[in-house]
Amino acid sequence: MTGKRSSNCESCVNYVYDDLYGSYVCDVNLDEDELIRFMTYSNFNCPYFQYNDEYKIVRKQM
Repeated sequence: MTGKRSSNCESCVNYVYDDLYGSYVCDVNLDEDELIRFMTYSNFNCPYFQYNDEYKIVRKQM
């Protein structure tokens, strides 16, 4: 891709490191329509985004 995309993938819990590819990838299987939107639109809002908050469980225990 040539343009810089505004995305929240880096703070998503589904953005994981893949040893096979040697880089971070999205762990969610997008359907064909979602993948096309993601690849072509710079302001795509992912319906599977979950904020990577490692303190979420601790707050529930308090």
